[in-house]
Amino acid sequence: MDVFGDALFDYQRGSYTEDILTNSSLDEEDVIPLPYLFRNFKAMPALEQKALKLCRGTILDIGCGAGSHSLYLQNKGFEVTALDESKGAIETCLLRGIEKCIQSDIMHFTAGQFDTLLLLMNGIGLAGELKSLGKFLSHLKKLLKPKGQILLDSSDIIYMFEEDDDGGRWLPADQEYYGEVSFTMSYKGAKSKPFSWLYLDQNTLQQAAYVNDLNCEIVSLGEHFDYLARLSLLT
Repeated sequence: MDVFGDALFDYQRGSYTEDILTNSSLDEEDVIPLPYLFRNFKAMPALEQKALKLCRGTILDIGCGAGSHSLYLQNKGFEVTALDESKGAIETCLLRGIEKCIQSDIMHFTAGQFDTLLLLMNGIGLAGELKSLGKFLSHLKKLLKPKGQILLDSSDIIYMFEEDDDGGRWLPADQEYYGEVSFTMSYKGAKSKPFSWLYLDQNTLQQAAYVNDLNCEIVSLGEHFDYLARLSLLT
């Protein structure tokens, strides 16, 4: 079942009637407005705009979704590959005119090396769980050219947990890390299987980068606990 991809493909073909609903282990229901996934550069958050301006050389857009970032970069003259495991997402990207699209899970993708790996809209979340982050970063390193860079944004979701009288937070005792969230998506009566998504605070990302022989630079801070980071190989 490709709930996300079906929704993107419907929108691209002019069959937009409703948005994607999400439910999470944080007991929150939310909506992903489909038009937002097709936004142009001017409608993108400042962190995404900054990331796109920092792109260089050959680019792999990991978890490309509807391909808005890939399309912008392609129109700027970059050689960009749009990658997503969703068949519907890739079909959507092709319809939008993105020239190079590949349907694959990033962990099974081994075709070449790139100057820039792009993981926007909290793309580092594809790691799923904190215990898988090292393996995830190790794989990304294999896809980097010697002077390449990984550009990613993420959020510290500590603010979502109740604060106690001493200023601490009530964190779940049954989780290794509070940034691990389980989601399901629903669209037109279809519901996805639960999937894990990882939100990383800056310190945890920097520690993971160090352990995996990567430099980690926090490039910009967003307006609400979010940030843009650049990872590169230690020299």
